[in-house]
Amino acid sequence: MRRPVRVIVLNADEEAGPDLRALLLSVEGVKIVAEIDEPALLGKALAQFPAEVLLLHLDPDPMATMTVVAPLVAERKDQIAAIAMTESRDAELVIRAMRAGMRELLWKPFPPEQLTDILRRLGREVPGTAHRAGRLIPVVGACGGVGATTIATNLAVELAQLNRVDRPERLRVALVDLDFRFGQVAMFLDVQPTYTIAELCETPEHIEAQMIERVMVKHSTGVHVLAIPTEVEQANRISAAQCAGVLAALLEHYDFVVVDGPVRLDPTARAVFDMTDIYLVVLQLLVPPVRNTDRLLRELARGGYNLDQVRLVCNRFGADSGYLDPADVETTLGRRLAWTLPDDWKTASTAVNVGTPLLESAPKSRLRVGIQQMAGAIAGRNESSTSTDSSGNTAAGKRRRLLPFLSD
Repeated sequence: MRRPVRVIVLNADEEAGPDLRALLLSVEGVKIVAEIDEPALLGKALAQFPAEVLLLHLDPDPMATMTVVAPLVAERKDQIAAIAMTESRDAELVIRAMRAGMRELLWKPFPPEQLTDILRRLGREVPGTAHRAGRLIPVVGACGGVGATTIATNLAVELAQLNRVDRPERLRVALVDLDFRFGQVAMFLDVQPTYTIAELCETPEHIEAQMIERVMVKHSTGVHVLAIPTEVEQANRISAAQCAGVLAALLEHYDFVVVDGPVRLDPTARAVFDMTDIYLVVLQLLVPPVRNTDRLLRELARGGYNLDQVRLVCNRFGADSGYLDPADVETTLGRRLAWTLPDDWKTASTAVNVGTPLLESAPKSRLRVGIQQMAGAIAGRNESSTSTDSSGNTAAGKRRRLLPFLSD
């Protein structure tokens, strides 16, 4: 498997952030593993996040930024490819960039294809089997109570039942709870963690395989669980950078990292979105979750995130009256429902109450089969049960406001 091109971004210009992020994430195989806005933080980011490319936006103060970053680039020029961009044509700046070992220096404004071509060329240089290429899958509920934790937990379990394509062993799957205050992933699987994500966040720049093995809770289904902090005070001390560092370490160790959350649009969520491979938004065909899904899609678009990675999951779909029409919801949101899971409240609630996954408590239930099919599609083992294109967009690709509770 060819691993993605991992990029660390240094950008102190907040206004340039969305456009730069959108450009990077539009290139197939590119994953942002860290975004920092202060040159002084670059050394720590380089030590914490494995990456192949360092993208340096030198403006608005290119010479001051170069003074800080040049020694770091020179020290790692054989380990990471540095690309700088700036409006300045200062000859001294160019000389310092060359001496530091910058691979490319782009003068703004430049055509987007120029950076795209550079990234693709660097991508071809990344070894195909050098490291494990883990995939990050956040599962986010568009509204409280739509079943996101049930889906995240059981999706991780079903992925862990699949074999790797390159050798006869099961996929390594981690399940991470990012609702640091009220998360219930450990309870859903009835596991009692000795350690939590708080221990890994203490030294996110030095997370070794042995530490991960010690902290993760092993469930009988093969899933490894990373639970929330025991105390709320511990949760309050976890920063977005620490959380991103933990996820980056897990992606080096697991084939899939399924995340329950994030539960709010904050710096931690933005760090997760940068690293995401497939982003599952769970909703029901009711007004509140559809409204929130619309808001979430708009916010992601404004932030420059790649909406092609978003998949809508309709949960608790049944024949009872009172639901919105699926076709109207799809047209309104401008996206198809990638997966539709049946309304099986009794089966799901029983599994939660006894702390077992559907694989064990109701292996033949329609809900378990639906999540099993979803896992197979995500892992590339079967086709999705619903008709979607590769991005989950409608054929027209445009929104039409059919639902009166949404306004442009």
